[in-house]
Amino acid sequence: KAADLAERGVRIAVADYNTPETFDGLFAAGDKVLLISGSEVGNDRVGQHRTVIEAAKAAGVALLAYTSAPGTLTAALADDHRATEEVLLASGVPYVLLRNGWYHENYTENLAPVLAHNAVTHAAGDGRISSAARADYAAAAVAVLTGEGHENKTYELGGDVAWSMGEYAAELSRQTGREIAENRVSAEVLTDILTGAGVPAPFAAVLAGVDTSIAKGELVVDSGDLSRLAGRPTTPLADAIAAALKD
Repeated sequence: KAADLAERGVRIAVADYNTPETFDGLFAAGDKVLLISGSEVGNDRVGQHRTVIEAAKAAGVALLAYTSAPGTLTAALADDHRATEEVLLASGVPYVLLRNGWYHENYTENLAPVLAHNAVTHAAGDGRISSAARADYAAAAVAVLTGEGHENKTYELGGDVAWSMGEYAAELSRQTGREIAENRVSAEVLTDILTGAGVPAPFAAVLAGVDTSIAKGELVVDSGDLSRLAGRPTTPLADAIAAALKD
């Protein structure tokens, strides 16, 4: 995956979160590091992140930015992020907390079942979501890593426009020319649907928990930090849907 980057002169290194010695010599004094949270939910992500933080501290890096979760999020998904933030702050390494909100791609990359059943099934009620595109969050990270004056700051990042699942279904209907229904269910029913579709039960519960948080308004981020850091408005959800449907 990184071959094209190597061709452009980027140094590629492979390190294993679970094997601390693979980080020996990886960082150098003065480096700026972006730690993107591990994807193995439920597999000691905090311990994995600690490995990176300790290696960065030992090397004397100038800054470590961590992709966390919104400070308002109480769902279980946020537990590893809060614990990692504590490890980072205790380390003494100059830090930036990039508290990324929800991603458009969490929905637009999973359109197959929605289009197969002509329904958006959720447990988020009337809750709104300040999601943005991966590229938006990446632009904010670039600004922090290449700019000055971000040390020991926390940024609450989210899209400029919050939307509801009902509005999402309506936009899908508009763009597909089909009637995409909004199917509201309880968190328990959503968990059963997800496990029935093959999602491991613990992760299904985590996803349903996020919908519960959405219903409470915990994924509305109105700080404006994301568009300010990126230097442009965030990507509209409609644009992300259009791109996904094109693919």
